[in-house]
Amino acid sequence: MPKLTIYDRKGKKVGTYNVEPTDFAPRINRQLLHDAVVMYQANVRQGSHQTKSRGMVAGSTKKMYRQKGTGNARAGSKRSGIRRGGGHIHRIHNRDYSYRLPRKALQQATRMALAAKVRDDELLVIDDLAFTEPRTKEMASILAHLDVQRGQSVLVTTAKHDANVYRSARNIEGVSVAPAGDLNAHAVLSSRRLLVTKAALDALVASAKAASAARETAGAEG
Repeated sequence: MPKLTIYDRKGKKVGTYNVEPTDFAPRINRQLLHDAVVMYQANVRQGSHQTKSRGMVAGSTKKMYRQKGTGNARAGSKRSGIRRGGGHIHRIHNRDYSYRLPRKALQQATRMALAAKVRDDELLVIDDLAFTEPRTKEMASILAHLDVQRGQSVLVTTAKHDANVYRSARNIEGVSVAPAGDLNAHAVLSSRRLLVTKAALDALVASAKAASAARETAGAEG
């Protein structure tokens, strides 16, 4: 079974953690991961784009010149969509891009994303990450000791919401913070590295095992 190294705040090895990708998901479905990421990206689109139709463009509706005898093609209002400054023939409307995939599918996608991080050796485990008060300099030092390059995207995951950890990391380029219960496939996959506390990893593994047991029970009853 693969063993993840547990580091302390100085980057020194203080233990190991036995975990493998199948502890989170028996297999990694790339299509499901793609669908989940596209959904999260669509849900943050503003959708306020719009253009004007010929009825919304300012300008006279008077016929530009007489129908015949000019040698030009016949033309009506200068608001016409075929003229510069006219309205769009098929104008763009405001729209809501958001939609939702089934809750269980999204939960499964999150577990698959975590499995991918374990498989690709992109998951770091730290024994503890508590601060008595916000300390950005100390947080930057911890990341440096863990060989996280400056500017490299990293998602810091704690067992529960920790305001001091969040405030210590929010001004560091490329670093984001989320509690274990708020993780999703997009957040996990969009970060190059995933730094989790041991307590957070315990919670994630326990949640994945509970979901697996629930699936087996449902399969047996079906």
